[in-house]
Amino acid sequence: MSLTILGIESSCDDTAAAILRGTGQGAQILSNVVSSQTDLHAAYGGVVPEIAARAHAETLDLMVEQAVAQAGVTLTDLDAIAVTAGPGLIGGVLSGVMAAKGLAFGLGKPLIGVNHLAGHALTPRLTDGIEFPYLLLLVSGGHCQFLRVDGPEAFTRLGGTIDDAPGEAFDKVARLLGLPQPGGPSVEAAAKYGDATRFPLPRPLLDRPGCDLSFSGLKTAVLRTRDALVADQGGLTEQDRGDLCASFQMALADVLAEKSRRALDMSDVTAFAVAGGVAANGTLRARLETITDLPFVAPPLALCTDNAAMIAYAGLLAFEAGRTDDMTLSARPRWPLDQAAAPMIGSGKKGAKA
Repeated sequence: MSLTILGIESSCDDTAAAILRGTGQGAQILSNVVSSQTDLHAAYGGVVPEIAARAHAETLDLMVEQAVAQAGVTLTDLDAIAVTAGPGLIGGVLSGVMAAKGLAFGLGKPLIGVNHLAGHALTPRLTDGIEFPYLLLLVSGGHCQFLRVDGPEAFTRLGGTIDDAPGEAFDKVARLLGLPQPGGPSVEAAAKYGDATRFPLPRPLLDRPGCDLSFSGLKTAVLRTRDALVADQGGLTEQDRGDLCASFQMALADVLAEKSRRALDMSDVTAFAVAGGVAANGTLRARLETITDLPFVAPPLALCTDNAAMIAYAGLLAFEAGRTDDMTLSARPRWPLDQAAAPMIGSGKKGAKA
């Protein structure tokens, strides 16, 4: 039976809503609207949680209204409401959960809490219909892990970052080089005019077995290279910036490509996919496409970054499986996909970080 699902996403600095219609075997995105907060955080060099939470609260109803209007449906046409319930910045997640609860209660519609990471992990199935099980490299601003995806809520982590996520490293490198935020697009743009062979930056953890990753040392190597250039020349030229960006980007792509090969060797899967905000990086996508003869899926750029269509699809799959939530649904700052795996970046009172 075809279902019409409203998705709501507010886990970081994008406020998004989308309408999806179809089944788990094939769904059409009727609308997918996103309000970016980039300008609000630009002066601070990164996302400020309090500013993000307030912006979500002020914008969510407008995004839902736009999504419904663009889809050509009414709220009463909805079969369920799916919302990111974690992980993420707790103020933003809470804003989305409360908005979804209000809509679900007022309309008398089912409510479905969705793991934000599951939204990314299931995007290749939404866009390309690949069959389970598949290997996913989830690579974003806050996360980086290899997942074997066996079903809508069945994930096995094969490895991941023990410190910085790639998107976080991109942001830090951009700040080190005086480039605007978000760092990913800025570094990629500068790298187009750079020489990726000029600076021999490290490829962390390639000398160790397994699929775990580390990017903190790579970021530090960029810092030391920058400082050495400044000491020798009194500053950085635009060519220096371009070469550093290109060298950093290539080092990161080399590491992810090699670790992906290892993850594929550990897995009996139907396809290899990449998702998450850093999956929008052209150099990385091109490298990953060459490492396997299996079908390779990289979703459209608009569905790599945070969006609500992926949340609606994950909610649709959960609804088809008979899972819904009630008004006790909680916002969760931490919510690992593989509950059985040991924490990679430590744990606290609120649970494992990754």
